[in-house]
Amino acid sequence: MRARRFAVAALGAAAVVSFGVGPAVAQDGPSAQAVRTIATKLDIPWDIEFAPDGSGIFTERDTRKIKKIKGTTITTLDTVSEASTTGGEGGLLGLALSKTFATDNTVFIYYSTGSDNRIAKKKLGSPAQPIVTGIPRNRYHNGGGLEFGPDGFLYATTGDGQNKANAQNKNSLGGKILRFDTNGKAAPGNPFNSLVYSYGHRNVQGITWVGTTAYATEFGDAKTDELNKIEAGKNYGWPNCEGPCNTPGYTNPVKSWSNKEAGPAGIGFYKGALYIGAVTGKRVWKVPVNGASLGNPQSVFTGYGRVRAVAPAPDGTLWLGTSNQDNNGSPGATDDRILSTDG
Repeated sequence: MRARRFAVAALGAAAVVSFGVGPAVAQDGPSAQAVRTIATKLDIPWDIEFAPDGSGIFTERDTRKIKKIKGTTITTLDTVSEASTTGGEGGLLGLALSKTFATDNTVFIYYSTGSDNRIAKKKLGSPAQPIVTGIPRNRYHNGGGLEFGPDGFLYATTGDGQNKANAQNKNSLGGKILRFDTNGKAAPGNPFNSLVYSYGHRNVQGITWVGTTAYATEFGDAKTDELNKIEAGKNYGWPNCEGPCNTPGYTNPVKSWSNKEAGPAGIGFYKGALYIGAVTGKRVWKVPVNGASLGNPQSVFTGYGRVRAVAPAPDGTLWLGTSNQDNNGSPGATDDRILSTDG
């Protein structure tokens, strides 16, 4: 009963929030869905993937560890000694499993070093082999998303490294979405004959697909956070635009939020909707997908603090990872946690 009262109170200020396409639909947070705690006392589980046997594989940002959850057992698979934290948002971030993980035990990782952010191929237990280097690094705005797309190529989401000019500079890897093969070579068909797939981004962290349509989350600056439909060669406006601006040559977001309500991070497509972890808004935003159109965002899972990781699991549930141990969080006795829900 206490959890229900908390959820209703938390949603009181968010019940009428403008998204450019109509008001949000308030939902009753954790009491409206069955939620199971899978793991506790973690250290900022940043990204979650799934092995062929159904076990969860995840990164911890600040410990730089790659861990595995099988049933109720958590084991450390590796520590990425090449990674370093930034005192802010950098460290060990995105994770993608090799398509032949069951036989080669290989992962791809996005991580910060003392001089840059980079992507590496890593056989667990062996040193990381960098395949993309030179992504701008700073205390904040390090991006970090890494996923295989439906076309078989890797996509990485990068931040501008707190240098706004990087976003519009096609020769910089900062403020971009990158597309490349498992050796770090630009994918055929990229619009600028480089790794760059889209540009004009501030700090992109999550990317997922509905069929072959890509959607990515983006942290705004002082006003507006974004959900963008990603298309090759498009310019998403930063730093000249934040949120919708209707300026020729720039692509508007498909959804936008006050940055007090979002801080959009991980994203996954699950049971007909996009689910977006919101670290600042301390919730998950559910965006129904109706063919080629998106419905009004709904605020769900409001009782767990800062939600960063969102991962549809092979058993039909949705896994969520909290980020309450970071500098802006207020961790409880069991944080950070990985949760499972039937949505």
